[in-house]
Amino acid sequence: MSSIQHQDKLQDYYADLHIHIGRATNGQAVKITGSRNLTFANIAKEAVERKGIDLIGIIDCHSPSVQTDILSCLYSGEMNEVVGGGIEYRGTTILLGCEIEFNEPDKGAAHLLTYFPNLDVMQQFSAWMIHHMTNINLSTQRIYVPARVLQEEVVQRGGIMIPAHVFTPHKGMYGNVTDTMEDVLDLNLISGIELGLSADSTMAGTLSELDDFTFLSNSDAHSLGKIGREYNKISLATPSFEELCKALAREDGRRVSANYGLNPRLGKYHRTYCSGRHVIMDDHVATKNGQICPNCGGAKVVQGVLERIQSIADRNEPYIPDHRPPYHYQIPLEFIPGLGKAKMTSLLQAFGTEMNILHQANEQEIAEVVGLEMARYIVMARNGELNLVSGGGGTYGKVIRT
Repeated sequence: MSSIQHQDKLQDYYADLHIHIGRATNGQAVKITGSRNLTFANIAKEAVERKGIDLIGIIDCHSPSVQTDILSCLYSGEMNEVVGGGIEYRGTTILLGCEIEFNEPDKGAAHLLTYFPNLDVMQQFSAWMIHHMTNINLSTQRIYVPARVLQEEVVQRGGIMIPAHVFTPHKGMYGNVTDTMEDVLDLNLISGIELGLSADSTMAGTLSELDDFTFLSNSDAHSLGKIGREYNKISLATPSFEELCKALAREDGRRVSANYGLNPRLGKYHRTYCSGRHVIMDDHVATKNGQICPNCGGAKVVQGVLERIQSIADRNEPYIPDHRPPYHYQIPLEFIPGLGKAKMTSLLQAFGTEMNILHQANEQEIAEVVGLEMARYIVMARNGELNLVSGGGGTYGKVIRT
């Protein structure tokens, strides 16, 4: 079948591929910092009923207790396995993933995302990991094998690997391990790059090493409400694992057609931060003095993503390849001052899902539900036009209400 014929059948789907499990149904903790109601079934329900996300990646499916929950959903008939990989729930496809921490000797630790086509393969991968990991039940555990060995194990099983939030000082590949990713990983065995909440594709465009990769913007959700705070629009024939692999490789017309993410200033690691004085450091101080604060002399400095990228960039100006989709600054609805639960409930009753509010409803329609002022803020938010205060040191940036 020709590429043109493939393209004629493509549709756009919204995808968030980095969502954690807080607890299994039996009460077993999975992501310690995750919400207790962040279960496999609840994530699927949230994606369908509230968020309007078509393709979701749950990245704690290596845990045996989570696998038990998945089997329960399949046996009950509530969910079904998808031809091409994944699990379907009321029109939304769930991809089975795993976030793993590796430690590079004398460098640091970073997180890697892996995805597999079905539960059987994921269970086989868990059986392998249990020999190289202290606690297979928990999320994002450290694996005691070299990173390239891990890559080979994933790819040999038909899986894919994506380095997570690559620029963040907390367990990002560039932020915490290396200036050059090829020193640590086999670039040929990487399927894409997750930018993280504190960076965008323009910032990443100053690193030539990343030119050939497809970029993803995902939520890294630790609660149901955070699902979809960053997401992607992906052109696929149908939402499945195989189709995602084609989109990441930009094959047969499949592609990531848009990234929707926070303005990086809202990310909690965007700017360098002095924890001793509780202030964001300006550009000159942050880039010149690295990890020492010149004002207090303290070493409690968290280097920001902006300054980290500036320090390792091999270009003065970003390069945006033709294959790179537009990156849309979009402030999540929960960031908008004054948009409380009552108004949010009214919007959902009127428009169905958050994706419909963000992409379908016009300003007049929104105003009829929550008033002119709030409608104006929502439209400004989805256009990235609100005034912001930058985040840093683990504290999110803020929207300034004018």
